[in-house]
Amino acid sequence: MNTSTATHYELLGGDAGVRRLVDRFYDLMDTAPEAATIRRLHAASLKASREKLYMFLTGWTGGPPIYAEARGHPRLRMRHFPFSIGAKERDEWLWCMDRALDEQEMPGEVREHLRGRLHALADHMRNREE
Repeated sequence: MNTSTATHYELLGGDAGVRRLVDRFYDLMDTAPEAATIRRLHAASLKASREKLYMFLTGWTGGPPIYAEARGHPRLRMRHFPFSIGAKERDEWLWCMDRALDEQEMPGEVREHLRGRLHALADHMRNREE
């Protein structure tokens, strides 16, 4: 695959790669004490959250826009506004995502690009003054 023309979705491994990333992310969130605060913001079952993040990341990385087709524009801040998100919640979310990214097969430059974008996105989600 030509990495100069491939999408991040393709370089991440397509559908299966996005699923692996999302599953590992939520497995960590569900079990790691480092993610206890962010875990409490979620429902007892993470099934719906897994599906929403999978759908979002699929389109966000250049794959099919399945989130937008099913749920409309992501409007991430609006959808997360009912949850109090500060630096601690952002950092716990990123702790899980950074580890999940580190475990995925992909070119290193793609991993770091995604990490940078996800860090900016997570910071943008904060809605609580501290």
